Amino acid sequence: MRLGNLERSIMELLWSHPDGMLAQEVAQALPSSPAVTTVLTVLVRLSRKGMVSRQRLGRAHLYQATATKDAFVAETMRAALDEATDLAAAVNRFVGVVSPEVAEVLRDALNGRDGSAP
Repeated sequence: MRLGNLERSIMELLWSHPDGMLAQEVAQALPSSPAVTTVLTVLVRLSRKGMVSRQRLGRAHLYQATATKDAFVAETMRAALDEATDLAAAVNRFVGVVSPEVAEVLRDALNGRDGSAP
C-alpha cells in the first residue's frame, strides 16, 4: 500500500506513539503544521484503509496504528512482489542490491522457515 507524504508522516508519528494520539497532537507534532481538519481527513482515510483505529475519548478520538511499522513494510514488500511480471527477476534484482546485512537476514529467515505459508 502506497502512502502519500502526509499519510506517511502521520503513520510515522502513530508508530512512534503506540498508545495513540489525538488529531490535535498529531497536527502539532508535524513539521508542516497542517490544519487539524486536514489531519482529521487523512486519519479518516487511513482508518478506511485499515491502517488506523480510533477510539472515542470524550469529544475527541484517540488514533492508533493497527499494525507495527515492520508489519507495514513486510506487507508493502509482499504487495510489490505480487505486482512483478517476472517474479524471479524481481527477487534476484532485489537480492542483488540489498546490503550484506539485509542479505544475511533474508538468508536466516528463509533457513528458519518450516515450509508452511506465513
